[in-house]
Amino acid sequence: MNSVVIGSGFGGIAAALRLKAKGHKVTLVEKHPDLGGRARVFKRNGFTYDGGPTVITAPYLINELFELFEKDPKHYIDLTPLKIWYQFVFDDSSKFNYSGDETEMKRQITELDKEDVKGYEKLVNFTKKIFDKGFTDLADVSFDKPFFMMQQLPALLKLKSYKSVYSLVSSYIKNEKLRRVLSMHPLLVGGNPFTTTSIYGLILYLEKKWGIHYSMGGTGNIIKGFEKLMNEVGIEVIKGHEVSKLISNKNRITGIELDNQTKINAKNVICNADPPAVYEKLLNKNTNNSLLFKWKKNRMEYSMGLFVYYFGTKKIYKEIEHHTIKFGNKYKEHLHDIFDNKILNNDISYYLHRPSATDKSMAPEGHDCFYVLVPVPNNQSKIDWSIEGQKMKDLVIDKMEKDLMPNLRENIVDDFYLTPDYFENDLNTKYGSGFSIQPKLTQSAYFRFHNKSEICDGLYFVGAGTHPGAGVPGVLSSAKVLDKIL
Repeated sequence: MNSVVIGSGFGGIAAALRLKAKGHKVTLVEKHPDLGGRARVFKRNGFTYDGGPTVITAPYLINELFELFEKDPKHYIDLTPLKIWYQFVFDDSSKFNYSGDETEMKRQITELDKEDVKGYEKLVNFTKKIFDKGFTDLADVSFDKPFFMMQQLPALLKLKSYKSVYSLVSSYIKNEKLRRVLSMHPLLVGGNPFTTTSIYGLILYLEKKWGIHYSMGGTGNIIKGFEKLMNEVGIEVIKGHEVSKLISNKNRITGIELDNQTKINAKNVICNADPPAVYEKLLNKNTNNSLLFKWKKNRMEYSMGLFVYYFGTKKIYKEIEHHTIKFGNKYKEHLHDIFDNKILNNDISYYLHRPSATDKSMAPEGHDCFYVLVPVPNNQSKIDWSIEGQKMKDLVIDKMEKDLMPNLRENIVDDFYLTPDYFENDLNTKYGSGFSIQPKLTQSAYFRFHNKSEICDGLYFVGAGTHPGAGVPGVLSSAKVLDKIL
């Protein structure tokens, strides 16, 4: 059976490998000269910069793909657990080290508010219940039937899925700093903690279950390991060519056409591309679009955009942890500006990644390597990034100099940045969103873009925009959903 996979992010590669293990003849097509999608790698002047996902959780989902072919993952990739998962830095310069060490966690919580220790224990227990339902039971099953969704509703309501993550955390925790620490997880998958369904509180427990890992050599080395495996098992990989259209007969997909007019016949086409881009740009205009599907597509709300500043320094900032999250003074108001008002705000929060804290190979000797990620409005904002990009870079450097890294500006020896324009133009995401659609309750499970297309036979989706959602565990799980459908 011929199957074509469009896009080589984690979801696309996982889908290609799972189909190959089922005996399909698989072709994977990637528009860029390199694989990885959001997990692409940029190499410059001796520095290695990971393009995107650098927090690796649930590593078994990666290992499974090698084990499908009876291969030892250790021969392809090297994942190492981190001791401190995130260091949170607050506006008053106080810090909180977030980890799997429960004794140390409770000691720090006691310092903030000893009454919150019990609340923290209860919150973790409750997120385990959400995890057992939302991840263990439902992350790898298809939500393409309304009746199946209705069957899940009583359990989801019992788990308070109508609450936001921030609201759920606040029902257990009094201290505002701790509320921010324990409710920030939706931002890792493109959601606003104040509007994201509390089902995503399961990420808190997921991290506790398997820890947070780093891929030695960068996340790009996981992609390299997958590419080696795909070559060994006979998956055809086409790089540097974009799919220009999906070929269909009535409402049945029969193949794809590339930008060089090459046609490839396929019984199944699996898109790791953003669903709205596929539906709006690649499908024949005569495809039977039901009014219900048009309404669903048009009502979708998209995740925030990302401003990502990559930089290397000639000074080693050894006091900076592997992952740092710096909160601005205003939290809720800032997120409201990003998600709802779609305007920039100088009171930014940011996530700083320093891979060279764990892995010296990412920077030349005597140097340090970083990227800093700032949530910004997506391109529905009409922000002109050709003007605002440089301003945002200057703002970010100023903040980091003040907060964490003295004399930063004079120590930077290499740098570049990406804006929502990169996500829109290079990665084909609608409005340049960083994570496709937002993880609200009304956009989860059955209400997301389905893994099996609602309007075309032979068309399937994996990745951030479909069930179960964004983040490395989410997109890898979407390929397991596909495995069950096909």
